[in-house]
Amino acid sequence: MDNFELTKIAGAVLAALLLIFGGKTLIEMRSEGRPVVVGYALPGGEPAAAPETNDKAAAETKDAAAVDGKMAEVAAPADGKADAAAAPAADGGSDIVALLVKANADNGKGAFSKCKSCHVVEKGKASTVGPNLWGVVNRPKGASEGFKYSEALKAKGGEWTFENLSAFLRNPKGYIAGTKMVFAGIKDPAEEADLIAYLATLADTPVPLPK
Repeated sequence: MDNFELTKIAGAVLAALLLIFGGKTLIEMRSEGRPVVVGYALPGGEPAAAPETNDKAAAETKDAAAVDGKMAEVAAPADGKADAAAAPAADGGSDIVALLVKANADNGKGAFSKCKSCHVVEKGKASTVGPNLWGVVNRPKGASEGFKYSEALKAKGGEWTFENLSAFLRNPKGYIAGTKMVFAGIKDPAEEADLIAYLATLADTPVPLPK
């Protein structure tokens, strides 16, 4: 054989080997589930997965906003509840009626010693630092003759009922913002009831207590 014939035989053998091994490689790649890429990959690397990154960032932002919203929703009732508990009752003292059933006017006379520096309780006597409290129960607010009341108290209106007296004695400035009364208030409900029971006796016709 000459060189041309040898070259042809060698080429045929090489082509057969490429066909055998190439086919085997394709079969293995398909069986493993890997995609078959035809040709060559161009330089430059893989493209950035911008859409996926943006979607992920958006999802994280949405989750953070949801958490913040939930925290605000939880915090609001807590902050609201605290405010309601701290705020003084505007016209409170509704429990005073039940307390007055067991109140003792004699004990209330002793409790009145806290008030003597500003108030008198004798009929017809001139007011001093505070108004004369004779006949105060069920009297219109700001009605003690000759005493100069604050504008806030005069604007409050209504009468000194048991409930209103109770609310005022518990928290004077909470009940009437701007009142001249500097007393901080009575913290013991039983003492407050005794004092109101005593004030109810200071009248030509004492005001009867609830039974």
